[in-house]
Amino acid sequence: MTPTPVGMRCPECAGRTTPVKRIGTGLAAGRAPATYALIAINVAFFFAEVAGGGGGLGFNGGGSVYNNLALFGPKVADGEWYRVVTGGFLHAGLLHIAFNMFALFILGRLLEPAIGTPRFLGIYGVALLAGSCGALIVTPDALTVGASGAIFGLMSAAFIIARHRGLEQIAGQIGLFVLINLAFTFGASGISVGGHIGGLIGGGLAALIVAFGERGRVGGVAEGLGMLALAAAAFAGCLVAASAA
Repeated sequence: MTPTPVGMRCPECAGRTTPVKRIGTGLAAGRAPATYALIAINVAFFFAEVAGGGGGLGFNGGGSVYNNLALFGPKVADGEWYRVVTGGFLHAGLLHIAFNMFALFILGRLLEPAIGTPRFLGIYGVALLAGSCGALIVTPDALTVGASGAIFGLMSAAFIIARHRGLEQIAGQIGLFVLINLAFTFGASGISVGGHIGGLIGGGLAALIVAFGERGRVGGVAEGLGMLALAAAAFAGCLVAASAA
């Protein structure tokens, strides 16, 4: 037997290299192109808000871009349905976008490499629309902006995927993070409770579809159709809530 860095090996095996397989089933930081693209889009919208009369980087809403693209029930009911999407890329100040983009950076680099970019974008889109739906149900007559609904969806998705893959320690940490943010949601003023809860539910449902897909209960096409169905239901809910306000 020959001593090697990995233990005792027979002479014939000592000179051979051991193949290494990397299994991407966990949750670990890695390549996240969609995460960086989403951050860039949010930052671009923010600078457009400032350029549109927002009053500087420390502004607290206002300006043409903010007023024309923010989520607002009466305007959605009048046919400006695009607000259910654009509202999720606007922010009401530098601190607002800084906090949201930091959370997106952390969660995106954790979740996107683990499930793949298409699934990640599907969860983000469903959560964004579900957050808009929740905001319109609870506060339809208020101007609502922010990526928080989508980010809450990523939180719930990361928790569900971690539990599904048996990563209990990571799931526990994410669960605590969710509880802290929910406490802040209900305890602070000026927070869209409906947007956060809607996003949390939408992201969780989308993550369950991913989990079913990984268990082999649904195929790739069915998984994609399930995501589209959730997005369509959330969008329809936005229109109904806006019209009923």
